[in-house]
Amino acid sequence: MQDLTARVVAQHRGKYRVRSEAAEFWAEVTGKMMFSAAAKTDYPVVGDLVVVSELETGHAVIREILPRKTILCRKAGDKDDAQPIAANIDVAFIVQAVDRDFNLNRLERYLILAGAGKITPVVVLNKSDLLSVEELTEKVAQIKERFPAVEVVTTSAADGAGIGPLRQAIEKEKLYCFMGSSGVGKSSIINELLGEDLLKTKMISAATNKGRHTTTHRELFVLQNGGMVIDNPGIREVGLVEAGGVVADVFGDLSELAKDCKFANCTHDHEPGCAVLAAVSSGKLSEAKYLNYLKLKKESYHYRMSSLEKKRKDQSFGRMVKNFKKQLKKTG
Repeated sequence: MQDLTARVVAQHRGKYRVRSEAAEFWAEVTGKMMFSAAAKTDYPVVGDLVVVSELETGHAVIREILPRKTILCRKAGDKDDAQPIAANIDVAFIVQAVDRDFNLNRLERYLILAGAGKITPVVVLNKSDLLSVEELTEKVAQIKERFPAVEVVTTSAADGAGIGPLRQAIEKEKLYCFMGSSGVGKSSIINELLGEDLLKTKMISAATNKGRHTTTHRELFVLQNGGMVIDNPGIREVGLVEAGGVVADVFGDLSELAKDCKFANCTHDHEPGCAVLAAVSSGKLSEAKYLNYLKLKKESYHYRMSSLEKKRKDQSFGRMVKNFKKQLKKTG
């Protein structure tokens, strides 16, 4: 049995497709890894480099996850667990369509997810063929006004506009992740980048204007230049994990205003002498942006408190088990 270093290139409900320099295998984690896993982040995800043992049947077992450079996580539904999306990402392409999917508040959430994972975000505004040049310019201006430091590119998988520059921006041996709602065109863009129709795509339902799930699992593809891209299932709810510092970074102009608050520990909620509230009242700061800031800050704080509480309970349970084992030794 030979140990190899491989990369996880696909994930299917407990099974993984891993690729070494020489071959690809279906793989499962060892029982030891399953037993010791305390959270979902302790399992492999697409993009991970792992140590595998090749089996004679053409399958493999994953024995170890090598240290991750970055990890992209979101809050798992109504639970307080972090759900890993992908690992070792260099750049996250956050895709929004120019139609009714366009939403600055949701975009804010994606930027915070990328920042929490220490991943460079790039906004991809897709389906540019649906708008006039003037309308598209206005959409880009809205994003740049709200997020001046974020790079924005426009594309259309339908007519190929912007695909060439996007392909040229993808560097050899770097890993890129596409994420966004269902139906925004992530898979269509990747098809164009690959130059072949590998991924199934469907249009947004005309009746509901909601994206149908087309990608049902995460998968990594290698472009001709050696750059790697990951296609992800559409994300319905962009739940935040602990990201307090990143929230402040994304809301940079608000943080600058906060320097003039009367109190150093100002929550920007009700305090007298709050420069942020004054800016909202005067119209200098958008009320919509301010309200979204409060919402995201509260959500991140709630996740952090829930995680700390869970950690305390786990520590308490661990001490109880340890004491129980000591008692067994004494009575044995």
